[in-house]
Amino acid sequence: MTVAKNTICLWFDKDAEDAARFYAATFPDSEVTAVHRAPSDYPSGKKGDVLTVQFTVCGIPCLCLNGGPMFKQTEAFSFQIATDDQAETDRYWNAIVGNGGQESACGWCKDRWGLSWQITPRVLTEAMAAGGEEAKRAFEAMMEMTKIDVARIEAARRGD
Repeated sequence: MTVAKNTICLWFDKDAEDAARFYAATFPDSEVTAVHRAPSDYPSGKKGDVLTVQFTVCGIPCLCLNGGPMFKQTEAFSFQIATDDQAETDRYWNAIVGNGGQESACGWCKDRWGLSWQITPRVLTEAMAAGGEEAKRAFEAMMEMTKIDVARIEAARRGD
C-alpha cells in the first residue's frame, strides 16, 4: 500500500470509521481504503479499537483519527465541493444536513461530526472569477442564502 506524501488528517472523538464510510458513500471518487486498529491501549481507547481510517474524498487522500474528545472540528477547516447544477448541490447538501448535520450561511453546512462543508455550485465560482459588477451581484445574492440557489445566482449574474 502506497501512502500519499500529503494527507489531510481529521480528528474525531470515536466515530472516525462511521464518518469515513459516510463520506465515501456520499461523494464520487471516494472510498475507504484501510481501517487500522490500535495495537495497544491508548489515552482515549483500548487495544483493538479503530484508531485510524484511510480514505479519499473526491480523490483527496485523508485520514480519520479517533483521538478522543480533546479537540473539536471548527469552521477553520472545510471541504469545498464544486457542483455542476442544482440537483447535485441539493444531493450533497441534503445528504450532509439530512444525516444529523446543520445548515449554515453562504453554502456552508456541517455534518453530524461537526466537519464543515462548502457546497459550491460552479456558477458561483465562475461569477466571482468574472469580477466587476457580475461578481458583486452574485456575491450579494449569495450572502442572503443558506444552500446556494443556482437559478438565483444565474439571475444575479445577468442583472435580473
